[in-house]
Amino acid sequence: MSFFKRLRGDRLGMVCLAFLSMVTLAGLCAPLLAPYDPTLVNVAVKLSPPSADYWLGTDHLGRDLLSRLLFGIRTTFFYAFLAMIVTIVSGLIFGLMAGYSNGKVREVILRFCDVMLSFPSEVMILSIVGILGPGIVNIVIANILSKWAWYTRMIYSSVQQYRAKNYVKFAQVHQGSSLYIMRKHILPGISGELTTHSTLEMGWVILSISSLSFLGLGVQAPVPEWGMMLNEAKNVLFTNPWQMIPAGVTILLVVAALNFLGDSMQHALNAQSYVTGRQRQRKLFRFGRERKINDVHLDRKPS
Repeated sequence: MSFFKRLRGDRLGMVCLAFLSMVTLAGLCAPLLAPYDPTLVNVAVKLSPPSADYWLGTDHLGRDLLSRLLFGIRTTFFYAFLAMIVTIVSGLIFGLMAGYSNGKVREVILRFCDVMLSFPSEVMILSIVGILGPGIVNIVIANILSKWAWYTRMIYSSVQQYRAKNYVKFAQVHQGSSLYIMRKHILPGISGELTTHSTLEMGWVILSISSLSFLGLGVQAPVPEWGMMLNEAKNVLFTNPWQMIPAGVTILLVVAALNFLGDSMQHALNAQSYVTGRQRQRKLFRFGRERKINDVHLDRKPS
């Protein structure tokens, strides 16, 4: 059974995938779905509770929370996805270079990764944002710089594991180029594990972006962002506590969906590896039995 068939058989994983697809589609179609301008100020209706006109209510400046929530997908979710893509590509490039090369190149990359990994990622993110200044672009840069070394190390270990495979050695014996071997043999092997880890880590990036915006180090007003919405809602927490619900529940659901989807992908990938290994063992066993039977027939002398 293939990886995608096993993933389709996981109901929780498919529900999470459908939910994340809906969130992505809502972010892409935010100008069409949002009933109001997310930055439109209308003090006359400030702190309005949910109603037919404002489904999720309005904030302290009279801005529609539903519209800000939809446009916040573009800021929080999409920028987290961008940060993960750049981090994966950087880690993939340096991981392949370190894993498939010998000598000084590998040592320089690995020692530099050791230096980067010696600092806690949260401390490094706060330091980079403090140096570069607040802003969503600086948060993305900080998340990339704090995570690329970890992905480089992970990909390096995977490449070392797959370099010991017989089919890779066979391709090397037949004078296959390094680029061809990495593209045809190594990348397909590590793609599943890399996708699984990136799905799990994307939830962490969303929490990082939202928490820094909540602290005032991320997105600045009036840009709609989930962490910024929580920051603005905390000022009226005791008088209008429902202001915290839209952004807080959305962050909770999106991060939980990413974690559950990553777990489902990991289970499907491990099950596929287990079944593939069992199938290879059966083939080798059948081949050994057939060869043994043929040898017995050949050893028999005609009467």
